[in-house]
Amino acid sequence: MSSRAQSKSKIRLKTIELTVFAMLGAIMFASKIIMEAAPNIHMLGMLTMVYTVVYRSKALIPIYIYVFLNGLYAGFNQWWLPYLYIWTILWGITMLLPKKMPRVSQMIVYPLLCCLHGLFFGALYAPVQALIFGFDFEQTMAWIAAGLTFDVIHCISNLFMGMLVIPFSALLRKLSKSFI
Repeated sequence: MSSRAQSKSKIRLKTIELTVFAMLGAIMFASKIIMEAAPNIHMLGMLTMVYTVVYRSKALIPIYIYVFLNGLYAGFNQWWLPYLYIWTILWGITMLLPKKMPRVSQMIVYPLLCCLHGLFFGALYAPVQALIFGFDFEQTMAWIAAGLTFDVIHCISNLFMGMLVIPFSALLRKLSKSFI
């Protein structure tokens, strides 16, 4: 293959990857919009983990496409700022997991990690709220406690969504082989 043909092949691959990642980010956003009627019940944590398990560091592309779309749709306001890091924390912890974890371990670890991210969502969100509203430590703890019921709902729904990480990862890997 000539140097020029290799160059075009690399460009094509990048274009296909970006297109796929844009679609995956749009799927995250659409899933959130579709499930907005049920507070704190969504597929975002599960999709973040699936994209990370399959695409590793490149998973940040669809994750941040989702974050950008969410801000574009609902407004880039103070509520949006924690989204710049909240999904990255789940991505980062997922990245730290062994790539070749035994399936039995995956069946426990993935839902548990997804569940814990939901449970601690309010605590992860709190630092920005404290900075924006000038909360001291006690006010921040009160803010977290006030949202604990929603975090528990988030935790339980993420536990069940986390059970889909393995089958969705397998499906995405299979589909990726045909287009990436």
